[in-house]
Amino acid sequence: MQPIFGIRKATSFALFVSGLHKEENSTGRIILKHLILALAAGGALISGAPAAAQSNDLAQAVAADYDAKLEALFIDFHKNPELSYKETRTAGIIAKEWRAVGWDVTEKVGGTGVVAVMKNGDGPTLMLRADMDGLPLVEDSGLDYMSTVTQVSIDGEEKPVMHACGHDVHITSLIGTARRLSAMKDQWSGTIVLVAQPAEERIGGAKMMMDDGLYSRFPKPDFAMAFHVSADTPTGKLALSEGISYSSVDTVDIIVHGVGAHGASPHRGKDPIVMGAQIIMGLQTIVSREIAPLKPAVITVGSFHSGFKHNIISDRAVLQLTVRSDDDETRQKLLSGIKRVATNVGRMNDMPEDKLPEVKVSHESTPAVYNDAALTKRIQSVFTDRFGADVFDNKPRQGMGGEDFAYFVSPNTGVPGVYFNVGGTPQADFDAEEAGGKPVPSHHSPFFKVAPRESVTLGTEAMTAAALDLLAPQTE
Repeated sequence: MQPIFGIRKATSFALFVSGLHKEENSTGRIILKHLILALAAGGALISGAPAAAQSNDLAQAVAADYDAKLEALFIDFHKNPELSYKETRTAGIIAKEWRAVGWDVTEKVGGTGVVAVMKNGDGPTLMLRADMDGLPLVEDSGLDYMSTVTQVSIDGEEKPVMHACGHDVHITSLIGTARRLSAMKDQWSGTIVLVAQPAEERIGGAKMMMDDGLYSRFPKPDFAMAFHVSADTPTGKLALSEGISYSSVDTVDIIVHGVGAHGASPHRGKDPIVMGAQIIMGLQTIVSREIAPLKPAVITVGSFHSGFKHNIISDRAVLQLTVRSDDDETRQKLLSGIKRVATNVGRMNDMPEDKLPEVKVSHESTPAVYNDAALTKRIQSVFTDRFGADVFDNKPRQGMGGEDFAYFVSPNTGVPGVYFNVGGTPQADFDAEEAGGKPVPSHHSPFFKVAPRESVTLGTEAMTAAALDLLAPQTE
């Protein structure tokens, strides 16, 4: 852990910081953030105790806290998951736990979101975020504390609920991090903002919190961090790389209008199922023939519904798509291509202009998540110093998953961000799968499970260590 400002005197730098923060535009803030990160690499360790002893003390404190508090919280969260936008019980517990250790807590930010602030002297502002929501699945993990909960969703349907993506790990860990930082106020200086975010699974909660004034009602961060527990990563390991971390996501509905008829007389109608099939096949050429081969892109049709009877040609079909990309130019090409293909399939089938297929892009969308290069290098250094160079298990991405953490960070807000993974599956489980045993369950599976102790404690220690480094007190 190195001082942010090298050998500069804190008083001189404070005057410089004050000047930058008085800028009317964002230039001063951006210069400040990158200057802080650049100067970090050149300083020397300021600490009264050896780094190894500090590291061991934090690890022991987190482990003790897991035994005394966090394990019971994790089990409760896992047994009582809540669907997107409906996380009222979860939010209440988080707010209570944060208040109990001295944080200034505001509830109902962007729906069920919770924000906690702790100001502790001068220094940068750091935001730490965790997502709260579960998924509509019947749990079949075999755990003693499986969820049997059902809940009425925002769509008005009663559904089973399961933490099948590890958000119970995230919120438990952020409570643990809050507890550690409250107990270690003599080791950091600045402001920390904690965010418990709703509706990540429907990629809507982050934007709702931003629209509700997250960066205007509360201190805007100079840095933002979050992590995801990963079933694809062994316990005890972390994954963190510069650049693209998660792809953009767009949720698209295509409504295909037709003319109903008897199935024995198709010439008297306009078949929306045939048009839908033509649209699906036409969409395949957008990625294969319009997007550069080295630019990742996905258009998946996940649902195609039409009709109710064998011998009736329906007058309507509905397609549901997910669209993924890693840059905005590709994203716009995909979306415009989808509209062009759908619209012209309607024309090709001689549909009137007022009955052409409708393409609707849902509000459930998010830009791509990029890890800031300078901040990533710094956090990698923190993790290497604390856990050793072999802690990293960085593998190439095998898919184009999305994350609405993007709404909080650059390039969308000017806030440098880092999003990393924490290992959730014991190595023995991977070895068993390799030997022909049961496959390791994936995220969003009814069989999903992680090792809670290893996941929660490593996530808590990593987030706390990063915060202590970014907000290290400055001396002359």
